[in-house]
Amino acid sequence: MDDKSYVSLEQRVCLVCGTSFDTGSLLLDKRLRASMKRHTTTGWGLCPEHQKLFDDGFVALVECDPERSGSPAGGRMKPEQAYRTGRVAHLRRTAFTQVFNVPIEDKQVCVFVEPGLIEQLQSMVAPAAN
Repeated sequence: MDDKSYVSLEQRVCLVCGTSFDTGSLLLDKRLRASMKRHTTTGWGLCPEHQKLFDDGFVALVECDPERSGSPAGGRMKPEQAYRTGRVAHLRRTAFTQVFNVPIEDKQVCVFVEPGLIEQLQSMVAPAAN
């Protein structure tokens, strides 16, 4: 049985965690042909959890395995090339520019980092006193 229709629910893939999420939008085939599946992925975005963190002034550090990821063209890895390890850390924008001593664009939501960097940053933070 063919379950295609002329309407579809739009989904995007989160840049940070790589999971699909619903956008709440409907897609419609202008010719009214049964050409779309129930869900259609249209691109990249932020899931509600990571969108809230971005709105609160955080940048996501997404750990990626360089051996399993695609080779970055010009030093910039594309989201579809990144092999995410599952480790993610969030840093305030102001702290990011101080720690890494590089500016970051206001629209940039995440940075792909090498394995071990998140652990190194965690070791720099003093443990909370009880």
